[in-house]
Amino acid sequence: MNMARKGIAALLWLAVSTAALAAFPDKPIKIVIGFPAGGPLDQHARLLTDRLQAVLGQPLIVDYKPGAGGSVGAEAVAKSAPDGYTLMLANTGVAVINGALYAKLPYDTLRDFTPIARTAMQPLALLVTPKLPVQNLRQFVDYARARPGQLNYGSAGNGGISHLVPEMFKSATGIFMVHIPYRGSAPAFTDLMGGQVQFMAESIPQAANYHKQGKVRALAVTSAARNPALPEVPTVIEAGIKGFEVVGFYGFLAPAGTPKDVVAKLSDAFRQVLTSPEVRERMVSQGADPAFLGSEDFAKFLAAETPRWDKAVKASDAKMD
Repeated sequence: MNMARKGIAALLWLAVSTAALAAFPDKPIKIVIGFPAGGPLDQHARLLTDRLQAVLGQPLIVDYKPGAGGSVGAEAVAKSAPDGYTLMLANTGVAVINGALYAKLPYDTLRDFTPIARTAMQPLALLVTPKLPVQNLRQFVDYARARPGQLNYGSAGNGGISHLVPEMFKSATGIFMVHIPYRGSAPAFTDLMGGQVQFMAESIPQAANYHKQGKVRALAVTSAARNPALPEVPTVIEAGIKGFEVVGFYGFLAPAGTPKDVVAKLSDAFRQVLTSPEVRERMVSQGADPAFLGSEDFAKFLAAETPRWDKAVKASDAKMD
């Protein structure tokens, strides 16, 4: 009799679980962004949400929780119920840089989250002020090498990708430049155009826009292949620096413990959306390359990227309280 009851209980549990999955989602899904509205992550989220709503059959609500380089939003998601109704849109900084940058980070990406999908890769352009007498990356390296410590590079702030990529570039080439951190990329661009700083690494298409106006000079892109927004600009590897491929990324994460079947359903929804030619074209116009990875492959990607950026942070001596 006991065995019969256990069997019935197991069947009931299976029926309830199956019904729950079939019903998922049966209410709106919240996407948390750890930065203010209007930025690149917000733009990326809004590109995907309309299509995702059609696939999932529920509204997607974007919730902004800015602070501490995205850490405030990440902590909120990590502590949310692992039911698939609260997701985080993370960039490179939130997912794999903050762990090395902040001494007391309230989350651990690999421990506290379940990867859902990587959605895009975002290469950067290496830029110089037009006031500099160089036309290509090799000339710039030679120019900088002959003037150690005399050139400055600007960034959008300490510990971000626009700070760490030049540090990786310095390590790869043996040049020495002085870091000048700004509060955001806009004032850094202003000083690059004016020649107060001579070098900068910035995401496309903002970099492409200024390059086409002649306000800055793009010398190379950091991806393995050339970028459609700057087709005439070579990659760093093409310019002679072997193995230099450094690309930021965007991806969606859920709290650790989210059921596998829910993860699979969400991941497949992103896969469907990213096969849309219209979405892909609009993403490229925003300077990001569509680059879907499902949950398991995204998890492997994060595990490989984390030590790479950890090394870059340590080499830069960047620390945040």
